[in-house]
Amino acid sequence: MIVVTGATGNVGRALVDRLVARGEPVRALTRDPRRARLPERAEVVRLDPGDPAELFRGATRLFLYVQGAGDRMGDFLAAARDAGVRHVVLLSSGIIQEGADETHPIHVMHATVERQVRDSGLAWTFLRPNAFATNALQWRAQIRAGDTVRGVFADALTAPIHEDDIAAVAERALLDGGHEGAVHRLTGPEAVTNAEQVAALGRALGRPLRFAEIPPHEAGPDLFPHVPQDALEGFLKTIGGLVGTEPEITGTVEEITGSPARTFSRWAEDHADDFRD
Repeated sequence: MIVVTGATGNVGRALVDRLVARGEPVRALTRDPRRARLPERAEVVRLDPGDPAELFRGATRLFLYVQGAGDRMGDFLAAARDAGVRHVVLLSSGIIQEGADETHPIHVMHATVERQVRDSGLAWTFLRPNAFATNALQWRAQIRAGDTVRGVFADALTAPIHEDDIAAVAERALLDGGHEGAVHRLTGPEAVTNAEQVAALGRALGRPLRFAEIPPHEAGPDLFPHVPQDALEGFLKTIGGLVGTEPEITGTVEEITGSPARTFSRWAEDHADDFRD
């Protein structure tokens, strides 16, 4: 049995789909099973971090989302170990690397969970993806409303990774031997600017889209509703640092799965319906 936390998130859902398609037994954890809309062959279970023992009954492997157990991560991992789980694959973050700002809230969150996993007594594999292609969904409302996307730093460069490529690596790490103790840095195959991402979405939708750059001081909660207000300044500084800086690009996806990582244009085609009315 493979337990998947974050099963209704972008990566978790893709991983559940992959494992079910292979006929693997999957227990998908979610806070609201009635609204999960997961494959029928997956065992969908309500996630209760306060009572984790039953969640791991019969399980040997765990895919862990970094916020999957909230502030009860230590107890959650102990319950997994005591129930017979042997290997955990953690979806961490590429922000953890040499020379990184260790005070950054995102770094602190992921580094803390990595340390808890290392200390848990379980075999582990860390996945550290950089920019997610799904970050482009922040522009969905604007694209549905018109042909102009307002945003900061048109020339900020990233190598966005398709969520299913992350899931494909997680699948192999869970099912194949040899990934214990490994740290896999994951990226898409090419560098694209924010403006180029918007143009790619336009091509996928069959209509021209334009990125209109605005000054960072004009960016507020309307553009970044998912970013806490007290963290917005640091968030914008991070994005600004991507202008004129070539992003890290790895071949890890192809090395592990045998298939090259998908481009942002492919992601845009796969998700075009998400941007339509």
